[in-house]
Amino acid sequence: MISSKALYSTWMYYSPDRMLIDCGEGASTYLGNKAFAVKRVFITHGHADHIAGLWGLVNTRNNAMGDKEKALEIYYPKGGKSVEEFLDFILRVNSDLKYNLTIKPLELGEEIVLHRTGSAQRVIRPFRTHHTVSEISFGYNIYEKRKKLKEEYRSLSQKEIMELVKEVGREKITLEYEHKILTVSGDATPIKVENAWETDVLVHEATFLDEGDRKGNNHSSVKEVLELAKKAHVKSVILYHISTRYERKVKRLINKAIEEVNIEIPVMYVHPSRIFTMN
Repeated sequence: MISSKALYSTWMYYSPDRMLIDCGEGASTYLGNKAFAVKRVFITHGHADHIAGLWGLVNTRNNAMGDKEKALEIYYPKGGKSVEEFLDFILRVNSDLKYNLTIKPLELGEEIVLHRTGSAQRVIRPFRTHHTVSEISFGYNIYEKRKKLKEEYRSLSQKEIMELVKEVGREKITLEYEHKILTVSGDATPIKVENAWETDVLVHEATFLDEGDRKGNNHSSVKEVLELAKKAHVKSVILYHISTRYERKVKRLINKAIEEVNIEIPVMYVHPSRIFTMN
């Protein structure tokens, strides 16, 4: 579930791991009681349209009708002064929280485990993006850590594999690999190809649907994002953070860019005036 209107508010609720990426104004209002399901919030950068909803989220979970004992974790780019100052204010005016609120700055290279089942797990890692000089900004990748049979054992029958497991152990005949299931850019110029490489879903900002409207170098155009998607061999794309100047012609301009770039993967978009829900 994604809501994104450039300069106004952006947030994304990822239900498989009960987390928000960014928390723009109105996030808790729309989520309602789902706000109590949120376990973690990952902030991309400290601009108001990405963090203004934190106050509402913290308050909602403290005062609305729901499970007020569920803990909440908030992560943000280390050194992000705007986020730190806003969170400090929220804590000062909410000194009587009924639940455990953890606030943690993230550094590049850190990994947060989102879900673990046996040997399989999902993790999230930040990567550096370019937005503005004054604000540290991150994108995020979600990976599934999986195991598969080593090449030399793949022709064996199920019975032979089970016998090998008993004899030498599963670890000896399998290898661990990572599968990138989601990449989120936050506000940024096009992210690096390696950060989007072969991801299942690339959620990338596309503020400018007409490259002629672009001024400065803080955001991306739709053609840049689609060209990135082709180079990175992604499976599908969701365009978000689209400027409201295109509200009446979003579909037409995106279709035009798809044709010009000649991209054949599914391309979806978050309309500036609507909530996007993945089918």
